[in-house]
Amino acid sequence: MNSNATNRIISATVGRIVPMKNFKVITAFVIGAAVAGSIATAATTPTSGSVKACADNRTQALYLSSTGNCASGRTLIELGGTGMNTKAIASLVTPSVVSISVTTSAGGATGSGSIYKTSSSSSYIITNNHVVNTSGQAATIKVELSNGDQYPATIVGQDPGYDIAVLQIQLGNLPVVAIGDSTKVSVGDPVLAIGSPLGLASTVTSGIISALNRPVSTGTVDAQSYVDAIQTDAAINPGNSGGALIDAQGRIIGVNSAIATLSSGSTSGSIGLGFSIPINEAKRVIDEIISTGKSTRPVLGVFFDTTFTGEGAKIGKLSPGEGAEKAGIPVGSIIRSIDGVKIPNTDTAIVRIRSYAPGATVTVVVDLPTGGSKTFKVTLGSAPAI
Repeated sequence: MNSNATNRIISATVGRIVPMKNFKVITAFVIGAAVAGSIATAATTPTSGSVKACADNRTQALYLSSTGNCASGRTLIELGGTGMNTKAIASLVTPSVVSISVTTSAGGATGSGSIYKTSSSSSYIITNNHVVNTSGQAATIKVELSNGDQYPATIVGQDPGYDIAVLQIQLGNLPVVAIGDSTKVSVGDPVLAIGSPLGLASTVTSGIISALNRPVSTGTVDAQSYVDAIQTDAAINPGNSGGALIDAQGRIIGVNSAIATLSSGSTSGSIGLGFSIPINEAKRVIDEIISTGKSTRPVLGVFFDTTFTGEGAKIGKLSPGEGAEKAGIPVGSIIRSIDGVKIPNTDTAIVRIRSYAPGATVTVVVDLPTGGSKTFKVTLGSAPAI
């Protein structure tokens, strides 16, 4: 069930593959029992701008304020600005982050998730695919809220390529996580990681965004994911998978997915290299799953030459009628950049394409097989999730 396979991080910034050698990327998921948290407050969902909340003068519980006004006995607090009010944001967001336990005949494991959408009778929870991927085994999935209450969950849909899954529980009117904009974040921005490392529910760690657009490939052959990741030094440990990466305004900007570790054997903990799926990339997949039960992925329309060892991504074959062929890119071309981002290898090319939505138009610069360089505009096609 766990996908702790050895992988590699690909660094587009230096234009080469960085072999992991003593590193490996692992999915932050672990066998264990969830421990109930102790913070529970109610909230509604803002989607943009600064976040304003009302603090109860007696209990200090926080409640989102859509109007910027507070009732008698509560004090207005604004989250965001130049710094991060870690205590206030943790109190506000923790009730929207849940623990997930998965049990099969082969054993059990725990992960994390965020309450994404709620109605009067049910709620949708987002998590990683590897958290609930049981390789076809019958499984019992339970979601534990921050107050310790547990509810059975069903899988609405899964997308291994983006490492995203959506669960549903038959309980409504829950506090949903506010949605941020991962395209607006910058290196150095403060963040919180909230989840259930080692089954310890409602755990909050803090740090900064260490890097953006970090090409990361994780998973197994039958469930390989390619993520244009947000890198953070906020401690992410096994069990944090599927939890929330939160910005200074209390909004989710990433779904925590993987960590790098020095261990060459059993799973180890954080060394300050954690990776999150950008929420803008995840949101398209999540919304498709909620609407239809499945999702799509963008298609360049090429098959890469896996035997190529040079720099760039070599096109070995074209898909008839797809974007690359329509744009006129010839077989044998070597992709050098996509929308200005250098492509040092095949994995980076896949990650960059996966960061777009189907139908997007991208600028692809290639070295032609006949010599010279040429720029093409390619409209990405659409295909079902792998």
